[in-house]
Amino acid sequence: MTTTVIRNIDWAIRWTGTRHEYIRNIDLAFTEDEIVFVGAGYDGPADTERAGEGLMIMPGFVNVHGHPSHEPAYRGIREEHGVPNMYMTGLYERSCAFGTGDPELRTASLELALCELLRSGVTSVCDISPIYDGWLDLFERSGIRGFLAPGFASAKWKLENDHELGFDWDESGGRKKMDAALAFIDGIADHPSGRLSGVVSPMQIENCTDDLLRDSFEAAKERNLPYTLHISQGVLEFHEMIRRHGRTPIQHAADIGILGPSSVFGHAIFPDTHSWTGWWTREDLTLLADSGSSVAHCPTPFARYGQIMENFGDYVRAGINMAIGTDTTPHNMIEEIRKAGTFARIAGRDLNAVSTEMLFNAATVGGARALMRDDLGRLAQGCKADFVAVDLTHPDMMPARDPLRSLIFHAADRAVKEVWVAGRQLLAEGKVIGLDASAAGRRLTRAQSDMMEKVPQLDFKGRSAGALAPLSLSGDIS
Repeated sequence: MTTTVIRNIDWAIRWTGTRHEYIRNIDLAFTEDEIVFVGAGYDGPADTERAGEGLMIMPGFVNVHGHPSHEPAYRGIREEHGVPNMYMTGLYERSCAFGTGDPELRTASLELALCELLRSGVTSVCDISPIYDGWLDLFERSGIRGFLAPGFASAKWKLENDHELGFDWDESGGRKKMDAALAFIDGIADHPSGRLSGVVSPMQIENCTDDLLRDSFEAAKERNLPYTLHISQGVLEFHEMIRRHGRTPIQHAADIGILGPSSVFGHAIFPDTHSWTGWWTREDLTLLADSGSSVAHCPTPFARYGQIMENFGDYVRAGINMAIGTDTTPHNMIEEIRKAGTFARIAGRDLNAVSTEMLFNAATVGGARALMRDDLGRLAQGCKADFVAVDLTHPDMMPARDPLRSLIFHAADRAVKEVWVAGRQLLAEGKVIGLDASAAGRRLTRAQSDMMEKVPQLDFKGRSAGALAPLSLSGDIS
């Protein structure tokens, strides 16, 4: 059992038991993967010591919602892609037309995304992906803490025009995929790394039968695991659930009994109070809060469609446990935190709609609570040694009067110097150890080209990738 001590840390963000607080000129000690001391004057055993001057030590970010195995493949494609007749979202058209199932595309995307996550201070990530070869191996090699959520559903989206959302149902196939997902999750329960665990993940509420949603929720409860589901992520989805049940997506989730402290709902950006839904009830936020459910907020993909949560602070004040994720490329957690705050103030037309403390809580302890892990997202004795060292001497951090604000509003990932997970260093001097982003980028370039060639075979109009997502500038690029 080896103990490492970082001495004389200029700034740290310590957990008091109820909230994060700044503390200065302290020592941090960890033995193997566990923090054993946070405070002044550590005098216990130390196998390795190092200086903490010029650093801010803070808990690693807990990212509760991401799709790293395909989102990087959409670089140059999805940033301004949307369908006006579908309330501006491009989700359904893109998912149907761009096939991302190639294993080379998935592993290259994941490696690139894991590098982005580590560089932005993420130490835990919930990866919602299909099961594919290389998934476990890459997570193990990266050293990051992975909450793997193999997705399954009873139906796939199907488009026949640009204004209606259709469905290709295969209920027995959905049940088989759920069984395979649960077998995968059970298989990693005792993974030797101690860093990998499962999340039960039916994909979208409108793509799953009620039985599949209920049975998978019970399976998560039996295993004491988190349960995650995309819900209220689109206006078309909202009105589809109204058409089927006369209830909003969140109300229907409550009706079938899948709300609760283990439930992490992806997005929930269009509740019945949102101006775009035009609905008359005012129940959704209360239902989420009273049930103890969590919401995974990912501002960037929606902002690209001109959509916004109305607003983050109102969810918090309603009593909902809020967490943050990176649902798109880039997987930059600090940028998501910044955007969540900016958009909340715009939506609320109020400077005080949200605070930096509120946002930091969501990205750390809120995410840990959502994933049912009270040993993550905080610097405290007995918690996992998952932490980030920020370079206070970086010009974008200076002057560091309030280093958390300097990080979120100014420096972002540029000042993230080190990342440690389970007491192991994964980022040094801003460089990822053990992964190769450049090589992954080259592989992904080839895989994206193959993906785009197949678009006319998948698009309901037979259009090319260039027709669906034109380049930002015209010109002769032949």
